[in-house]
Parts: sequence; C-alpha cells; structure tokens
Amino acid sequence: MTVRIRPGVAVFIALVAIAGLGLYVGKRDWGVDIKLPTVARRCTVQADGQVTLDASQMANAATIAAIGIRRQMPERAVVVALATALQESKLENLAGGDRDSIGLFQQRPSQGWGTPEQIRDPRYASTKFYTALNKVRGWEDMRVTDAAQRVQRSAFPNAYEKWADESAVLAKALLGNATGAVACSIDGEPAVRGLAAAEALGANLRLDWGKLEVAAPAELIGLAVPAGSPQAGWRYAHWLVSHATDHGIKRVRFGDLEWTADEGNWSRIDASSAESGQVIAEVHTDA
Repeated sequence: MTVRIRPGVAVFIALVAIAGLGLYVGKRDWGVDIKLPTVARRCTVQADGQVTLDASQMANAATIAAIGIRRQMPERAVVVALATALQESKLENLAGGDRDSIGLFQQRPSQGWGTPEQIRDPRYASTKFYTALNKVRGWEDMRVTDAAQRVQRSAFPNAYEKWADESAVLAKALLGNATGAVACSIDGEPAVRGLAAAEALGANLRLDWGKLEVAAPAELIGLAVPAGSPQAGWRYAHWLVSHATDHGIKRVRFGDLEWTADEGNWSRIDASSAESGQVIAEVHTDA
C-alpha cells in the first residue's frame, strides 16, 4: 500500500527535521565535543600534539604566553590561561559578550577587571588574569578547569577542561620547549612593509616581552633578537611567526632553521649562514 503525504504535512516534517539538525549542532557546539574553529585556519602548532588556529587566534595565544613568561609564571599557568581564553572567546579579542563581558577572557568592568578600553588590550587582560590566578591558593595542583573556574566564576565550571590538551600543545611551543613548532601560512599582500613594519614589530615585541636589546640585522630590513639559550630563541621565533600576518614578516631564522611566509613552514638552511645566538626576522620591503 502506498502512503501519500499531503504537501502541507511534508513541509512541516521537513521543517521539524531541519530544526532537529540545528538543535543537534547547537548541542555539539556547547558540549564536550566542541572543536577549534574551522574557518580561516592558517597556523599549525605541533608539540606532542597538533592544534590549528587562524592568524588572529595565533597572535593572541602568543601574547598570552609571552605575558606569562614575562611575569615568571610557570608553564602550567600559561596552560590555564590559554584554556580559559579558548573557552571564553576562542582566542578572539571580542568587543562584547554576555552582559558587559569583554576581550580574550571575557572580563567584566562591573566586576572590577578594569575599564572596557583596558580589558580590550590583550596584554592588560592577560596580566590581570595571571594576577588573579596567582592569588588562588594551590592552583598549581588543581585541574585546569578548577584553577580557571576559581578565577572566572563561570556558570559552566567544567567547561575549561576540554581545552586542556590543546592548551598544553600551545604552551609547550610558545614557551620554547619545542623546535620549529609554530608554522603559519600567509595569503595576500602584507598590510605593512619596510621600515614602518620593522619599527612597529619592534614596538610590539617590547610590549609583550619588556626590555629587549633588539638590533637591526645587516643587509636586510627587520630585527635581530638576542637569544641566551635555545629555549629563549624558540620563544621569540615562535612569537614572531605567530605575529607575522600583523607585521609583514617575510622570514624568521634561528639556528639552522628558517620559516618563510611564501612556504609557510620551517626548513633547514646552511648552518654557516646562521647567526649564532640570534633570532632574525626579515620584513617585506616597500613595493
């Protein structure tokens, strides 16, 4: 027997099916299976695991890590900070959020985190987060989600734990405990070039890292950053690659490895041409 469905009923069934699919997707977006954004993936981080971020997310992650290092926070603190920012904003410096929440950590002016302008500054927001974390007794021995929750006071206290593995990968690379671990592919023309790009790069490098004896490398436009150890060198090298899109960086070299914007990855270079104890960043020249 053939069952005939009236047109009106068929439309209703289709709408219910679409709504059910949307509800399912929505539940996945808020559940434990949430994944990193799939749009505009440009940077890959490989350090005992792999994480993929877009250029803006990568730059923000590098700044969060740099502020943690500058404040002499342990790697565990950087993991907690990155997991918090991934949950709260997906590492995007948001102009708004729930109620008056702002920025990477969705901090609220009404709760004493600072002015809206201050909180929108990733360096200020990161500093405030680390300061608050440091006041939590025993945070070092807590799960990532418990330490983050003691700072954030979220309505979803267990939400941060799902980012613990990704944050550990990012922290290991950005703290210089992995070699050639951050690789970003860059499409299109750089927004800034030449001396203006080199000057802006130096200014932002110091804002994240504090006082650095940055020099102008010979025979190219860019920066030479002294590295007292391989770990320090890879901290700066990974930071530079993470911020390459913002600052028109064409090439980064450290040791016998080189990253280029054209290739988007690290490759071996002649060791005799490697500058001993320096990280070299070259920017695109004026067209």
